[in-house]
Amino acid sequence: QVQLVESGGGLVQTGDSMRVSCAASGRTFSNYNMGWFRQAPGKEREFVAAIEWRGGSTYYAESVKGRFTISRDNARNTVYLQMNSLKPEDTAVYYCAAGSTLLRLTSTVSYNYWGQGTQVTVSS
Repeated sequence: QVQLVESGGGLVQTGDSMRVSCAASGRTFSNYNMGWFRQAPGKEREFVAAIEWRGGSTYYAESVKGRFTISRDNARNTVYLQMNSLKPEDTAVYYCAAGSTLLRLTSTVSYNYWGQGTQVTVSS
């Protein structure tokens, strides 16, 4: 089992930056690929970013590419999502997830463990 706890959400204004974190405990964190997803009210959960367990490859949704950066610190068992130039459409609950397969990292089906989510609200 892997337990994931997100933190760092809150209310910001358009154009601001924010970093959300996800602390993992349980099984060896460095063995898992990590992803960030988000879900806005009335919408399906969507992929935001992912980073492979080896830490070398990252993936981003087109809507956040160039603005968001995913990174991980295996020594701290933590994955981060740095969000810059935030827009109102980035408003959502942000979830981190852990998975052991390298296939379809942009899909929720590739992740076995999920955090409880942290709310990010961007005001216009």
